[in-house]
Amino acid sequence: MKSRQRRRLPALWVFCALFVVVFFSPAARAEPIRLWHAQRGDEQKALEEIVARFEGERVELLALPTDGFKSKISAAVQFGEGPDLFLDAHNRLGDYDGRKVIAPVGDALDGSAFAGPTLAAVSLRGEPYGVPITQKSVALYVNTDLVKEIPADFESIAELAKALPAGVVPLAYNSQSTYYHAGFVHAFGGLMLTPDDAFAFVGPAAERSLDFVLGLRAKKVVAEDTDVAVVTNLFRSGKAALAIDGPWLSTSLAETRALHYRVVPLPPIRAAGKPPQPYLGVEAVMLTPRGAARPEVRALARLLASPEATKIRLERARTLPARIDVPLPPEDAFLAAFAEQAKNTVAMPSSLAMDAVWEPADRAIRKVLRGDALPESALSEAKRRFDDVRRPAPPPASRTPGLVVFGALLLLGAFSLVRRAKDPEFRKDVKRSLPAYAYVTHAVIAVGVLVVLPLVIGALTSLLGGSIQNLREVGWHNYVGLHNFVQILTARGGSLFATGSFYVVLLVTVLWTVLNVFFHVTIGVALALLLSRPMLRLRALYRVLLIIPWAVPSYVTALAWKGMFHRQFGAVTGLVHALNETFGTSLEPISWFASFSTAFAANVATNVWLGFPFMMVVTIGALTAVPADVLEAAKVDGASPWQRLWLVTLPMIRPSLLPAVTMGAVWTFNMFNVVFLVSGGEPDGTTEILVTEAYRWAFTRNAQYGYAAAYAVLIFLLLFGRTRISDWLAERREAREKEASAAASVKAAGGAA
Repeated sequence: MKSRQRRRLPALWVFCALFVVVFFSPAARAEPIRLWHAQRGDEQKALEEIVARFEGERVELLALPTDGFKSKISAAVQFGEGPDLFLDAHNRLGDYDGRKVIAPVGDALDGSAFAGPTLAAVSLRGEPYGVPITQKSVALYVNTDLVKEIPADFESIAELAKALPAGVVPLAYNSQSTYYHAGFVHAFGGLMLTPDDAFAFVGPAAERSLDFVLGLRAKKVVAEDTDVAVVTNLFRSGKAALAIDGPWLSTSLAETRALHYRVVPLPPIRAAGKPPQPYLGVEAVMLTPRGAARPEVRALARLLASPEATKIRLERARTLPARIDVPLPPEDAFLAAFAEQAKNTVAMPSSLAMDAVWEPADRAIRKVLRGDALPESALSEAKRRFDDVRRPAPPPASRTPGLVVFGALLLLGAFSLVRRAKDPEFRKDVKRSLPAYAYVTHAVIAVGVLVVLPLVIGALTSLLGGSIQNLREVGWHNYVGLHNFVQILTARGGSLFATGSFYVVLLVTVLWTVLNVFFHVTIGVALALLLSRPMLRLRALYRVLLIIPWAVPSYVTALAWKGMFHRQFGAVTGLVHALNETFGTSLEPISWFASFSTAFAANVATNVWLGFPFMMVVTIGALTAVPADVLEAAKVDGASPWQRLWLVTLPMIRPSLLPAVTMGAVWTFNMFNVVFLVSGGEPDGTTEILVTEAYRWAFTRNAQYGYAAAYAVLIFLLLFGRTRISDWLAERREAREKEASAAASVKAAGGAA
């Protein structure tokens, strides 16, 4: 026995030694390099090929969706996780710097090989925070089948309309977007943002740029109500002779073999004396603080921006490089055009203030193009909104009142528990219920972590103030007490009934909820009554078809309905044209998002389509519980079909409908997807509801999370109060019914006696 143990001991020591070598050696402990990106298609393939040539540590690539890229990066890095380096546009540097997501790149950048504008674009406070790899801007796409000669200037584009086929617009671009309009502002000598972070989209240059675009629209040169998707479809289908867009448009055109096009720099504006100067975007490698401290991560960053990597991107993805020491393929006219255009651009500001420019500037441009305001007044209002968002952080408040209130609540709770603990019956009930508590402990923990804890954190966040622009001065934990609530309820010192104030948005939200719930219940109950008829054929098929709107994800339905409401190319406009051709009418297409009434109606129509199936399903289930003999007895007693419905059926299904109506009201009150995706708050934010307004304060207005959380708390209090009032009314109604039933029983008993 002892000999066997002696033979096993060496084997045990060998196993321990192998375990130590494998799991505790430097090679085993070395972490892989994590690289996150949002590239797709040929760009992603080029990136994978470049990374495969890296001879350092193992690299983990993770592709994230473009829409949520910034939020995922910020959240992961701030919690000590996430990538070591990532690829993103340089204009987000200010946001990342404010959140302390990025660090200076150090020796990862060799500045001698890059163009001057690209280096300036990735620098903050005179220090590089990114390694440029590509540069992008918009240029002019030309359909060579429709346009034989490139227009000499923008004013000459109007002459194209005479030679174009019917239904083809001369020029398509996203005229309602600040990004695409910035080039015209720069051409007239203006800016969107000054170097000291002041709002510059105001004054004569900005007004002249808007007047110029209005002139193009008046001459039918520019397609109206366009966005990126509409511009892509117009140019791809041959319905636009020219288009202003970036290199990303070519990806959508790759499969359209019948389309012949070329790209040229933007022509000059005769009235300005020079061509538009669009924004230049630089895609850069950015290092997180953890990654910047690792030499191998900086080595990978150097590789990603190296001449070898640049050549791979040129061959595989045809992206314009940021390096000046790598020549472009001489036969590639596409890259040559964007390289020429890049010489006449303005690097997009990477300041945090730029994030606050987009929303007010977009609204001003749309108001002017719709004819709702003159350029001067619209731009002045945009500046006021920008300045409102960029307010300095409120001063810290004393924590003493809050601590006193919190302590008083704790004492009150402790006193209540002590008083109840003295009650013998209460102690017996607790002991008797201990086995039951064991069965629900896991549920209590789950609800506490997933529901109660987020509510508490949100409520505490509402007591903090400031935005990401104030992060370095006051931090995220700037306690301001009830300052956010006071600002919301006083409309931030402005008119209580101005557009965007809490009371106006609340009124719109209540109107939105009431109308939707009314139509949900009315249509749902009517269809349920129809489908419950025993003699109706194909009932199962009808039920499946009518449930489809509820089964399809809401954001898909919202985007589809938004497309149908497009003034020029939507299905509703197509129906109007069909009616005009069939009946000889002269109906005009409706600009659905140009006025509050039509934009609100579009939102309501979309949400009614989404919501009535739920009420229909609930009503069908409730109708199965209505006794047939009760309806038969009412019919024998001479009740008409309407009386049987109103006096028998509806009262019996009401207990099942009330919870559904309450849930439907809560869902509709917070229906973010429809309002955000269909109208987007247009026109001028008048169709915003409380939840979309809270979203904008959190994610489009310099990340004012405390202010947005205060909105969320108010929403919770409103819904909680509404629910409690409904329960109180239901209890009172039930009590009155019991009293009436008891009185009737007493009366009947007295009559019998």
